[in-house]
Amino acid sequence: MLIQPNVTTQRGLHIPRQLLRSEIKPVNNMVEEASKTVKEQTVAAAVKPKKTVWQKVKEEATHYWDGTKLLGLEIKISSSLTWKLMNGGKLTRREHRQLRRTTSDLMRLVPFAFFIVVPFMELLLPVALKLFPNMLPSTYESKSQEEKKRVKLLKVRLEMAKFLQETISETGFRGTTDGMAAQEFAEFFRKIRITGEQASTEDLLNVAKRFEDELTLDNLSRPQLVSMCRYMNIHSFGTDNFLRYQIRSRMRQLKADDKAIMAEGIESLTLPELQNACASRGIRALGTSPARLRDELAQWLDLHLNHKVPSTLLILSRAFSYTDHGMTMEEALKATFNSLPDNLVNEAELQVLEQVGASTFKQKLEVLEQQQELIEDEHEQEAKEEKARLEAEKLAEETKLAEETKMAEEAKLEEDLKETVNQKEEEILSTPNKQT
Repeated sequence: MLIQPNVTTQRGLHIPRQLLRSEIKPVNNMVEEASKTVKEQTVAAAVKPKKTVWQKVKEEATHYWDGTKLLGLEIKISSSLTWKLMNGGKLTRREHRQLRRTTSDLMRLVPFAFFIVVPFMELLLPVALKLFPNMLPSTYESKSQEEKKRVKLLKVRLEMAKFLQETISETGFRGTTDGMAAQEFAEFFRKIRITGEQASTEDLLNVAKRFEDELTLDNLSRPQLVSMCRYMNIHSFGTDNFLRYQIRSRMRQLKADDKAIMAEGIESLTLPELQNACASRGIRALGTSPARLRDELAQWLDLHLNHKVPSTLLILSRAFSYTDHGMTMEEALKATFNSLPDNLVNEAELQVLEQVGASTFKQKLEVLEQQQELIEDEHEQEAKEEKARLEAEKLAEETKLAEETKMAEEAKLEEDLKETVNQKEEEILSTPNKQT
């Protein structure tokens, strides 16, 4: 068994001590720094005189009226964009985002309108918005709500970045010497995972191309998939395959968006568009200068489109650099490679060997066994979810049956009561006749 020098080993952790000591800051401190801007903005509001109930109601009504007018304008603009698209026209990135945002708002209006149409349901609207804040169309959101969402997303990403750093597998890489490409592949991982040597930027980019999105996602465990979904602000409910499908869909959207930004130029983005573009790619946007954001986005586009680095690997590397603003992309990629699961590295190595015709049956067998273990884990998880679903359905049926039984008993009791009342009435009516 190889002993890796200068490496910290914990549960599911394989990260150099130097990286842990000098490059990863405590998450709580990062959250405090990120929240400082929002706190400063709310200090002025706190010292203002308290408003009356009528002023609050008037401001709220004005806010929703303005939001309704804005939504109507967006629908009008998006209608013209849809007509342009149907006639074979091509939308710019800004027009495409506008159309997608309006479509999303219209979908949200379906449950939102239910509270307006049904009488007295508007009384429950504040409760529903508290439980489901994303139900409100974007045109009705206030600036404070947007800031709260940004801070909340930042906190989640900091936690998920730390979790991803601590949960990726730890064991060493078993290399091979068959074929020149395989030798380079094995030598690269021997450098960064065993000896701790520095790898060149060219080596990092060449090896990164081997880890395609499909290959990486298929070899991540459920905790890592859930963390990645939460890091990217995707709903983390469902089976492993559904989580992978959601991540793949988001990656396709990002790639199309990358091409649009590259064609139109980063300088064409406004500051809010720049912040949203960086946030959707896992780049820390809150508390970062516009110049730094443009540099980060330009680096992402260069790696993704020019150097063909898979977006999944870029997202994972961003998770490593999210807790440390000073970490370079090369250092983040190295930390990501250093912590990839063995089953992912072994399958990537097998693909390299198959391309040069140097793969062996033993290596194929090892990879096949690892993939079979993942498949069995997925089947076990699906069986548990199916069992839970059946139990929930059984419980619902039992509850329904109990309610029906109770209703039948109440109906029978009501009939018996009516029959008793009728008998008493007949007795009362027949009593005077007997006396006469």
